[in-house]
Formats: sequence, C-alpha cells, structure tokens
Amino acid sequence: MRTLQVDLGERSYPIHIGEGLLAQPELIVPYIAGRQVAIVTNETVAPLYLGRLTQTLAGYGVTPIVLPDGEAYKNWETLQRIFDSLLAERHDRRTTIIALGGGVIGDMAGFAAACYQRGVDFLQVPTTLLSQVDSSVGGKTGINHPLGKNMVGAFYQPKAVIIDTSTLSTLPARELSAGLAEVIKYGLICDEPFLGWLEDNMSALRALDSAVLTEAIERSCAAKARVVGVDERESGLRAILNLGHTFGHAIETHQGYGVWLHGEAVAAGTVMALEMSARLGWISVEERNRGIRLLQRAGLPVVPPVGMTPDDFLEHMAVDKKVLDGRLRLVLVRRLGDAVVTSDFPQEILQATLSADYRTLVAKLGDE
Repeated sequence: MRTLQVDLGERSYPIHIGEGLLAQPELIVPYIAGRQVAIVTNETVAPLYLGRLTQTLAGYGVTPIVLPDGEAYKNWETLQRIFDSLLAERHDRRTTIIALGGGVIGDMAGFAAACYQRGVDFLQVPTTLLSQVDSSVGGKTGINHPLGKNMVGAFYQPKAVIIDTSTLSTLPARELSAGLAEVIKYGLICDEPFLGWLEDNMSALRALDSAVLTEAIERSCAAKARVVGVDERESGLRAILNLGHTFGHAIETHQGYGVWLHGEAVAAGTVMALEMSARLGWISVEERNRGIRLLQRAGLPVVPPVGMTPDDFLEHMAVDKKVLDGRLRLVLVRRLGDAVVTSDFPQEILQATLSADYRTLVAKLGDE
C-alpha cells in the first residue's frame, strides 16, 4: 500500500492506494466517529462491492443507499433520495457517509454530507480510474444543472480516500479510457516527464497491469494533492486542473449528460485547448500532435461532436465556473507540463479554435 497526504492544516487527510483495501477495516474504521454509516453507491457497483464493504464494517449500523447509475442522475431528485434514506433511518450528526463508486457517486455523496445536518463526515472509496485519480481528491462536490455541469455544490473535504485498485478489474474498457484522460491531463499541466512515462506505459495501463496502474494513480493523486494544498477553493492555481474542461463541459451539456462520458468530453476538450495553445504560438504543432496521439492511444475521442457549432460552444461556455465579471477564462498550455489560466487571448483565436476542422487535422496525423 502507498499513502499520500493532502495537506490542508487541521483538515488534512490521507489517500491510501493499494489492492484489497476494501477488506481492511483498519484503514476505514479510524475515520468513523459514531456507530452509523450510510454507504452511497449505485446499481452497477452495489452487486460488486457493497457486500464486501458492509462485511468490513461489521458491528456498525449500515444503511445502503443504492442510486441509479449515470451522469443523467446527478441532480436534485437523486440527491433527495440520499436525504430521504438518512432521515428515514434517523442518522444523526455523528453519522459517516461513504461514497462507494465513481465520480457521480462521489460528488453527490460528498454534497449530501456537506448539507446533511449542516455537515457530517464522509469517506471517498472510488471504484473508477477517473474518480481515483481526480474527483475523489480535493473536496469538490455537487450536482449538475440543466444549464451547466457541476454548477451547484460545495467544497467539502473527505476524512480519507481509500483507493482499492482491484476494483478496476471490473471496469469497462470505455470507463478505463475515460479515466486515462484525467491521468494524461497531469502530464500536460504540471509534469512533462510523466507524459513520457505514459507514452512508454500506455499499453500496460490499458491491459490493467497492477503495478503500472498503481504508479499512474499515485503520480496523479500526488500532483492533485500538491495543487489542492496550495489552492483549496480554486481561487488561482487549482483552476489549471480544468485543462480541457471548459470545452468538455460544453460538450457534455450540449449532448445531454451521460451521452459522452466526462473523460471522453475532457479528451476532446483537451485537444481543443492544445489547438488554441498552438494557435497562440505557445506550443509547437509537434507538441500539440504529441498530446493528441497520446489521447488516441488511450482509446479516447479527439474530435468534438458532429454538428456542434462554435455558437453552441460559446453558449454553454458562458456559464462556466471560471467566467469572472463576464470574461471567459480558459486553461491553456504555455508549454508541455506548464498550464496557465487566462482570459488574455484574441477572440479571433478562440473563434478559429472553435471552427477548426478537427477531423481533417486528426486524419493527417494518421498519415504521418
């Protein structure tokens, strides 16, 4: 097992990474203050891992809360089901909520924990690669709104993150690829040597090589922990973690939540961010192409949806959380391994990025 620390003063917490951690009560029980536990999970994960975690928590009063699976259910109605169960089972302020699942479950369970009786403890037990390397760390919680993704929520840190890498053995290939989009992101924004490591190990990652996956998860979590430790509430540096997300969230919202997986939309959005960085002269065409090829090797889409126009993008990007005083801010790459959040770009460059022929661009890469 490997352990990292998210340094946030008195709210610091560990990230434990290893195989079989769901069956180790000594990693979970120390973070449970009372005798009541609510495990929030979904219909896909529950048959696989709910029983195992419940057995680990023998002796506690466990309330399972099984929600429908998918981004389309990350809303007020589903959130209310968590509160309904907590109240029906008379959970008090010493209860602990455990999020067992992917990013949707983690975001909703964390938001419920932030709100229930004005705040109860919660643990993150992520079961998808995307949630293990990104959404379970850093305390972002929330739900979607029809007009924008993750627009309603709270910063609320878990007591611990327990990453059992063996849960990835049941992860569909498409979900694994979606998680790799966030892994690649860390190399692009703050760790250029990691890009080279990913290029060398992408085949092993997609083949679920345990040692290689653990290394990728640890390096990703370490990168995020460093950023969150400096800027917990995204007032500055932390926004670089959103590379590709402004374009990607626009894709998710326009297509309908769940049509594109979050990581898939982020991958296409990252290609657009790399294209815009190249148009600004910050990175070379070769560097842009390097990022695109790595995303392709991860099995990810690298072209925006057919029929999505520049106006469609601008409409959805206008309600992005990084908009300040009516000005759109984007995360772009000054050089590989160095990202910046900026609103200082010519509008014609943004328009050209939104209008670019990505299909032809990607087809040329295949011919090289």
